[in-house]
Amino acid sequence: MKYQHIVKGIFVDRPNRFIAHVLIDNKEETVHVKNTGRCKELLLPGVKVVLEECSNPLRKTKYDLIAVYKEGFGLINMDSQAPNKVAYEWLLTQNYDFIKPEYSFGNSRVDFYMERGNQKYLMEVKGCTLEINGIGYFPDAPTERGVKHLRELAAAVKIGYNCFIAFVIQMKGITEVLPNIQTHAEFGKALEAAVKAGVKVLFLQCDVKEDELVVING
Repeated sequence: MKYQHIVKGIFVDRPNRFIAHVLIDNKEETVHVKNTGRCKELLLPGVKVVLEECSNPLRKTKYDLIAVYKEGFGLINMDSQAPNKVAYEWLLTQNYDFIKPEYSFGNSRVDFYMERGNQKYLMEVKGCTLEINGIGYFPDAPTERGVKHLRELAAAVKIGYNCFIAFVIQMKGITEVLPNIQTHAEFGKALEAAVKAGVKVLFLQCDVKEDELVVING
């Protein structure tokens, strides 16, 4: 996926989950943050950030904050809409006969339903932006929704679906994602149970640029 009209800035602060203050050409702008997660380890005062200029002149905020340079590590895409977009692009290369995003299953909406021949597949996508000592972790905040999805996938396996949870790694150099049990132990337990039930874990490694995110290995 490609971004248009990229600009760079310096992060100042984040008054709430949805907006941040960023210096762009030495002028402070209020920008939309395309990630409602905590991202406290990323959005630190003074870090360099990447923004996309919005094409809608009627919107209150002119820019979307989409990526950040983490000191001592490098560029991390933190756009929470990006993982599903690049996962869909990747699925299109995997020889499925049919792909449907946002598929209703049980009491949930699973990110993708696929078919190949007579086989049916479900795939839930999670974006990973948290890096600790060269390893990716998920989640960076408690996610009851994530736990629910894992349980739905485990139940789907029992009735014949092939199920995946795909971690889209929104940074270079990270090859695996571990459950962040210190932040949400229940997610770790749900992931372990899902794997035992037959849910497969995919690590979708990405090439990350300021204006692009693409899966290069999965």
